[in-house]
Amino acid sequence: MLPRALVAIALVLLFTAINPAGFEVHGTVLPVLGTVIVACGLAFAVWARVHIGRNWGMPMTIKAEPELVTSGPYRLIRHPIYTGILTAAVGTALAINLLALAVAAVLAVFFVYSATVEERNMVAIFPNAYPAYRARTKMLIPFVL
Repeated sequence: MLPRALVAIALVLLFTAINPAGFEVHGTVLPVLGTVIVACGLAFAVWARVHIGRNWGMPMTIKAEPELVTSGPYRLIRHPIYTGILTAAVGTALAINLLALAVAAVLAVFFVYSATVEERNMVAIFPNAYPAYRARTKMLIPFVL
């Protein structure tokens, strides 16, 4: 809990120390593009959430009697809800204020950590199926990461 509080305090200090007005997005192209990216990211996260159904839980928790879901968005990447939220955060930065990329970066670090912990749990729960699934899919970005 303490590290999260420190990150929150650091972000507040960062936003107060830096003039956010200097990072505002001007014009119409980036705001429109950012809005489309936000919508796509949220739609992807919702699709993943609906698709995983009763297997969804808070980050890094273990469900009773879980199933390994590898279809829908999970056939593309192992953590599509995280990907959708990160995509929406980047879209928000493009639409409103580029300083929000710092928030997206902090989210990315937290999500990679959470995904790593969750994957360790999944290997323990599905020792045969999960390593094979992990070998054929990426963690957060299709074909990349």
